[in-house]
Amino acid sequence: MAGFHHVEVWVADLVQARAVWGWLLQELGFERASEWSEGESWEAGGAYLTLTTSPNLSGQVHDRRAPGVNHLAFKGGTLERVDTIMAKSQDHGWNPLYQERYPHAGGPDYYAGWLENTAGFKAEIVADET
Repeated sequence: MAGFHHVEVWVADLVQARAVWGWLLQELGFERASEWSEGESWEAGGAYLTLTTSPNLSGQVHDRRAPGVNHLAFKGGTLERVDTIMAKSQDHGWNPLYQERYPHAGGPDYYAGWLENTAGFKAEIVADET
């Protein structure tokens, strides 16, 4: 059986991450499954995403251009749902990327929006009407 079991994202500012990521994950249909002083986990589709802090962090900002994870791509639902999330994103700590090419920055047959938060994390919201 293929697929992810979970993804763990280390964050420098847990309070900010809870607000920014929490809003986005809730908009995408994730549900908070657990919460503890150093983090929280959100579930959807049989997998979960954990946001956590660690005393072992090597820096305070995620550099998506360095080797490692560039971004996380999420199923966003209908085209209208992706549009709604993109329209509300700036009120919740996310800055739209590639706006001059939205919603087809990934190509003419690909409907998605890209966001970046102040911590340097990039998320892609892909229209998936299946």
